[in-house]
Amino acid sequence: MLTDDLNRIRRIRIALLIGALALFALLYAPQPVLPQFSDAFGLAPGTVALLVSAGTLGLAIAAIPLGTLSEVYGRRRIMVGSLLLAEAIGVLLPFIGSFPLLVGLRLVQGAAVAGIAAVAAAYLADETGGRDLGTTMGLYVAGTTVGGMSGRLLGGIAGDYAGWAGGVAAVAVLGAICTVGFVLLLPQERHQRRQELRWKPLLVGVRAAATDPALRPPFLVAALGMGAFVAVYNVLGFRLVEPPLSVPPALAALAFLAYAAGTVTSAVAGRLADRWGRPRVLLAGLGTALLGLLLMLAGNLVVILVGLVVFTGGFFAAHSVASGWVGLLASPSARGQASAMYQLAYYGGSSVGGVVGGVAYAAWGWNGMSAVLGCSLLLAGIAVLSGRRSERRRAEPVVAPAQVASES
Repeated sequence: MLTDDLNRIRRIRIALLIGALALFALLYAPQPVLPQFSDAFGLAPGTVALLVSAGTLGLAIAAIPLGTLSEVYGRRRIMVGSLLLAEAIGVLLPFIGSFPLLVGLRLVQGAAVAGIAAVAAAYLADETGGRDLGTTMGLYVAGTTVGGMSGRLLGGIAGDYAGWAGGVAAVAVLGAICTVGFVLLLPQERHQRRQELRWKPLLVGVRAAATDPALRPPFLVAALGMGAFVAVYNVLGFRLVEPPLSVPPALAALAFLAYAAGTVTSAVAGRLADRWGRPRVLLAGLGTALLGLLLMLAGNLVVILVGLVVFTGGFFAAHSVASGWVGLLASPSARGQASAMYQLAYYGGSSVGGVVGGVAYAAWGWNGMSAVLGCSLLLAGIAVLSGRRSERRRAEPVVAPAQVASES
């Protein structure tokens, strides 16, 4: 029996890692080919960034409704249906020639992938029993970085040879393979206790999470940190391919290999947070991200890429810790809704930050944009310092489902 349980847990982890890979590959499919979109449609960087922001905005809007519905209809059903819809839209996108329609479809696609992003943490906590939770969630977030990196890398290289449509199509093929594996591997729930479809009691937890002052610091870290992260990666392609760097697009796409740093730091940060406390490790992650942002001010390509690795590693370390902090600080009766609220902050910040970063870059260049993003990271650090008292006031529960999000 014990062997069967261990095999089932291993199967769940593999399935969710594959699902996360598909989720983040599809969610950010347009990002590595934004310069090609800009050329094809004759649009400025801030405008084409809407293709990324629309997806993350859809996820932010749909996270709470789908997370709540999973309590009624089952977590596996919501996750599988969501990923199938997102993949179907991914296959359709390369054939669309209207930019407004592309933005609209991306909004729907983002809402679809919310079914995994908002539900996976609760499913994992229910079905694994919370065993080694900090380490498990750190490894899960590390897996999401693989999806973000592989999708962007594949799309960027394919896009250099086949235009934006070829880049997006290549990511759709990757997503299709992962979707099949996810559907085949993910087991039915055994431990979820479903609720009746009564919105009022289900939304009580949403209100509790939204008004809990102890949760504001990790929510602010999610919004401000992710906004800065997406802004950097949205604009980076433009900076690399434009003079004076003039890097070929296929080679510029290799910059997304920096995501590998997040794979390492998110797993390490999860373990360190269990040992040293979340606020301390979270501040270290934000400080590392700020250091990377400062390094990228250099005009030397090597220093820029080193700064990108440092920035990426710091951000994912902070995200891994902040997501777990939500589960520990939230009221036991509102952990699922707090998880969804974190998603709202995370991807809402991504949507706003992606557009703001593009506009700032067009107006003030890379240095001006970096100043805006640096202020965001500093504000996130201040929020963490203010939240240390909340953590001291609350005893950590024995089992606490952490928040999962990617990215990515």
